[in-house]
Amino acid sequence: MSLLEPPQFASWADLEREALACTKCPLAETRTQVVFGVGDPHAGLLFVGEGPGEQEDLTGEPFVGRAGRLLTSLIEGIGLSRAEVYIANVVKCRPPGNRDPLADEIKACQSHLFRQIELIQPRAVVSLGNFATKLLSGSPVGITRVHGQQQNVRLGESEVLLYPIYHPAAALYTQAMLSVLEEDFRRLPELLGGKQTPTPVAIATPTPAQTGAEPAETAAVEETTQLGFF
Repeated sequence: MSLLEPPQFASWADLEREALACTKCPLAETRTQVVFGVGDPHAGLLFVGEGPGEQEDLTGEPFVGRAGRLLTSLIEGIGLSRAEVYIANVVKCRPPGNRDPLADEIKACQSHLFRQIELIQPRAVVSLGNFATKLLSGSPVGITRVHGQQQNVRLGESEVLLYPIYHPAAALYTQAMLSVLEEDFRRLPELLGGKQTPTPVAIATPTPAQTGAEPAETAAVEETTQLGFF
């Protein structure tokens, strides 16, 4: 079966049941439980991170640690609750040691995410952080260059509006990064309302002087905290 042809599960319950019992990759041998996702399966807004961290693996719910609490606060800041959006990950099981998911693990798991997108039919998919953004956009361009800029992509059978933003874990470090994340979040109601901005608003990315890190270090911080702060 092609990676672009997800299994045709009859319902959301069928999809969840299949995911919870999945043993398609070695992550099934080390997980505590599958982290399928949480929220409204008819939501207009779908957030997608990289994969579960330790706390998610234990609770079965995505984004429950410090970064998760910040994500909840940002969602509430645009007038929504966590229960009114849907939150998921590229892979549904925690990679050992919070490492990045491997290509075979992503390949085995992505039909679950693609089918979630097909059933939810969100108005916008928000990729959280560098890793998820590159995977969902199919582009090597990093989050520093594309955050806050919507793009049309095809995920499985669905054409979606992808809106990349920094991972909340990155904003735990500096006020400057938090300000950028808050600014990107403020555009979400506009996207949900169907009012497209032809030219995305230019938003200044924190400089090395503001963050106390070289650009390469900033990218490394994002990628290593994708899972570690959940």
